[in-house]
Amino acid sequence: MAGDRADFLIGGAGAQHVIRGTGTHAVTGMGQTRRRAEAAVYGVLFSAFAVVGVQLLVLAAGRHSDIALAISEPVAATSFSRPDIVDRNGRLLATDLEAPSIFADPGVVLDRDEVVEKLSTVLPDLNSSELMRALSDRSRRFVWVRRGVSPAIAQKVHDLGLPGVSFRYELKRAYPGGKMAGHALGYVDVDNRGVAGIEKYIDDKVGVDPVHSAVLSNRPPVRLSLDLGVQHALEDELDDAMRRYQPEGAAGAILNIKTGEILASASLPQVDPSWPMQALDDKHIDRMTGGTYELGSVFKTLTLAMAFDEGLAKPDTVLDVRQPLEAGRFTVTDMHPSRRPLTVTEVFTHSSNVGAGMLALEAGPEKLQAFLKKAGILEPMQTEAGTIATPQVPSRWNRATTITASFGHGIAVAPLQFAAAAATLFNGGKTVHPTFLRKFDAGTADGKPVISAATSREMAELMRANVVDKDGTGGKADVPGYRVGGKTGTADIASKGGYTSNAVISSFLAAFPTDDPQYLTFVVLFEPKGIPDTKGHRTGGTNAAPVTGELIARVAAQLGVAPEFATARQ
Repeated sequence: MAGDRADFLIGGAGAQHVIRGTGTHAVTGMGQTRRRAEAAVYGVLFSAFAVVGVQLLVLAAGRHSDIALAISEPVAATSFSRPDIVDRNGRLLATDLEAPSIFADPGVVLDRDEVVEKLSTVLPDLNSSELMRALSDRSRRFVWVRRGVSPAIAQKVHDLGLPGVSFRYELKRAYPGGKMAGHALGYVDVDNRGVAGIEKYIDDKVGVDPVHSAVLSNRPPVRLSLDLGVQHALEDELDDAMRRYQPEGAAGAILNIKTGEILASASLPQVDPSWPMQALDDKHIDRMTGGTYELGSVFKTLTLAMAFDEGLAKPDTVLDVRQPLEAGRFTVTDMHPSRRPLTVTEVFTHSSNVGAGMLALEAGPEKLQAFLKKAGILEPMQTEAGTIATPQVPSRWNRATTITASFGHGIAVAPLQFAAAAATLFNGGKTVHPTFLRKFDAGTADGKPVISAATSREMAELMRANVVDKDGTGGKADVPGYRVGGKTGTADIASKGGYTSNAVISSFLAAFPTDDPQYLTFVVLFEPKGIPDTKGHRTGGTNAAPVTGELIARVAAQLGVAPEFATARQ
């Protein structure tokens, strides 16, 4: 080609036609042809997209279940956002954390056997057969593998590179203190919903928020009456008692006598609220609230308080306890029979069953029953952590049951319920309802009167005498400077048709400082063993009393009780 002319050769090998013309006219003709071709292609594409769009609208309008399942199922699981739980001083006891959860899409999983086999290497307790069945259902698009795993586990699963296995973040309850206060805190289920303890109280009374992802709660924290430092001291002392006296279990509580606030409550063996299955084991029962027990001579505090308040006796009233009490085919004696009459104070310090029985008989079954009911022993009780085990009381209050109830046999209650009733005796005589919630009004108890203020003072003095007198059973609980008062309890364990001869529940009830009681402790050991340090004895004075003394020595300062030393013995 030369100049402005162009020759276009068309045709096959056998024939050629040459079109000659100017270059401008030839190029223009080809451009028009190309534009017509492009327009046709765009028209076809537009039509195709229009058809697809119309079809999507039809499917959406028809609401096909399989399409809805594929879209919504992975986000259908609902969890619950919970407020934090803190102790009375604001220290964290429970909180929500973001945690990865593992799920699978059966429609995307390529090899079910491979997925199950490899996941089992990271999650050895995985239910392989159940997961295999779930993955076999191709109509499902969402299957939980494991919820709330640690980041380390999630990373290991991620590294397996399994198609169809993915993660989403959810809320998981965490307990920074581990097992500390586990029974009181309770636990949550896999959806972060409260099942027991304070956690259930939050669901029932405080409120939780349903969420579909890891959204933390903006509710204010729930502030408990528990003191983390006091709780730790109680659990540590009970743990030491478990090693020293080898009981089957141990329990204890510390209450504010004025307000009813529970500053510490523990039961050993402990439970970890992160592993709720432990709570189903009988060995891990909350012995403070979940069971009822015949507690023995600590009940004499109630019997003597009734006798004082009813005007039946005074601390210096003399009772002839030399002869046992007869009740039908039963004979009631003292562990260490006295060879002389005893004052009521000595009945308490010597822990005389005969003396307590005589005072109960003097009052009569109706009056004793009415007093115990007024003190809160006979009726069901509940705290924020749940219902306390219902007391087991005599069906008929005859002579025998009146005598035995006076020293804590034939009537079984939960230790926390007894502790609350005993607190009534030392706060001026008003009923105490135990609470796990902090009270910001630190005033005195606002309950109904049970005994007079004068009787309350007499009971505090009686408790102190039992610790400082040489014949008292509570000497090992004394803590110099803190004016501790207390009462021992040793009860044979009831069994079918009678009592076991080689197993006891030993306990010690204490109040301090006795000149103006502020706090009450109650320590209970279940089936302690006789050891060389106790010369083989298993009584409350030889084991529960020294545990109490060591406990009070640790917590008194934390509770704001200043020691008071004097030259004369108090």
